[in-house]
Amino acid sequence: MSKTPITTKADTEHHQLSTLDIELRLLLEAIYLRYSYDFRDYAGASQKRRVVQAIRAFDCHSVSELQSRVLHEPAMFMQLLQYLTIPVSEMFRDPAYFAKLRTEVLPVLSTYPSLKIWVAGCSTGEEVYSLAIMLKEEGLLDRSIIYATDINPQSLDKARKGVFPLDRMQLYTRNYQQAGGKRAFSDYYTAAYHAALFDRSLCDNVTFADHSLATDSVFSETHLISCRNVLIYFNRGLQNRALGLFHDSLCHRGFLGLGSKESMEFSDYGQQFEAIDKRERIFRKR
Repeated sequence: MSKTPITTKADTEHHQLSTLDIELRLLLEAIYLRYSYDFRDYAGASQKRRVVQAIRAFDCHSVSELQSRVLHEPAMFMQLLQYLTIPVSEMFRDPAYFAKLRTEVLPVLSTYPSLKIWVAGCSTGEEVYSLAIMLKEEGLLDRSIIYATDINPQSLDKARKGVFPLDRMQLYTRNYQQAGGKRAFSDYYTAAYHAALFDRSLCDNVTFADHSLATDSVFSETHLISCRNVLIYFNRGLQNRALGLFHDSLCHRGFLGLGSKESMEFSDYGQQFEAIDKRERIFRKR
């Protein structure tokens, strides 16, 4: 008598995967094994859209063809990385967040003799310069060490240079003013050749570094961590890993700022932080 095979959950999931899904998993595994960049736990839908965009841009016929080129051409991987990370930022983005940091967080941080701040997923540096400007205005920049990290070397290189499009300065100025800026925003940059070069002294105490929230470890005894609009691209497991890194990196009663669509609720670390401002996603380690 024949026996009916047992169908497991894994089998069902396997049969439901499309060819594109399978190819995508293989691509991400190949990237991890070849280059040690781990995108395997990034949110699937947005990641799939980005890979499809890359296929079209690189004139590939399939993810498998893209994978072959990425494995054999390191330069191709660096190009693909720009699609997988998609740096999107602006200075003083969500001004109310920075206004709340200025009024609720910096007065507490001013009581410390020295400060360590971590901007995780700093992209091309707009948030780093925003924080540096605010720290300078509150008299805290000279005693602060800022770690600005990202997984994209090209983004980090742009951040180090501190050069931004001049046509963005009008928006950045409005954001700065709404965030409680105390000077003329133009005091912080020099305009030339359709670009704005920001004051180099703002980054005297900034260390730009390659760091992955998926694979790397903590920066110990930090007083403030700002990681905004990064966790939305992670699945639940990777979100918990990142929040665990932040929890372990923060000193006692340190502060954590998240993006406007991100939350501590339903995470493994939700009970280990208290909300300072739920609307602006500012939390404090218990």
